[in-house]
Amino acid sequence: MTESPYTVSDVMTHTVVAVGRDAPFGDVVELLDQWQVSALPVLAGEGRVVGVVSEADLLAKEEFRDRDEGDPDARLKAGALTAGELMSAPAVTVHADATVSEAARVMARRHVKRLPVVDDQGVLQGVVSRGDLLKVFLRPDHDIAREVRQDVLAHLPVGDGLTVTAADGVVTVTGALPARALAPVLERAVRAVEGVVEVRLELTEPVRG
Repeated sequence: MTESPYTVSDVMTHTVVAVGRDAPFGDVVELLDQWQVSALPVLAGEGRVVGVVSEADLLAKEEFRDRDEGDPDARLKAGALTAGELMSAPAVTVHADATVSEAARVMARRHVKRLPVVDDQGVLQGVVSRGDLLKVFLRPDHDIAREVRQDVLAHLPVGDGLTVTAADGVVTVTGALPARALAPVLERAVRAVEGVVEVRLELTEPVRG
């Protein structure tokens, strides 16, 4: 069975704003506001990503404006003046050939909204956001149905008695399976297709000759 074609490179933003380690606090705030993003990659050398500075990193300065107690790391960032002092490091990154699902899992596990996309040397190639990952759900229904037929049904021992329709990302598979035990296998395979919102199996008993 072939893999779904959607990788990070299909949905990421290639034009990226980033800062160097020495960027002043005020410049970082201004860039976040100007570009309407929640975080910026911090670069060193030939564009290698060494960290990420986010709105949360910047807010420490406001949080500790009138108090001294609290998390030591956050208090340290409250006194930071540059992106290098503010950033979270090492950066949580992803490669362009990672699947959309893999990127989504990284975001969920690490509680981040955006991931710098890097090559094998750690050089910035782009950025992928939560919104970018959701683009797979904009796939046309006919494209989803075609992939289910060609890349799922054609590679499972389900016979020729199934039809596939898709509407608003909901895929309906209708017909008879050679064995009921194939139903959960079929459902998992269809659900793995990018853009599928839900899977409905409307199965009938096979005709016995």
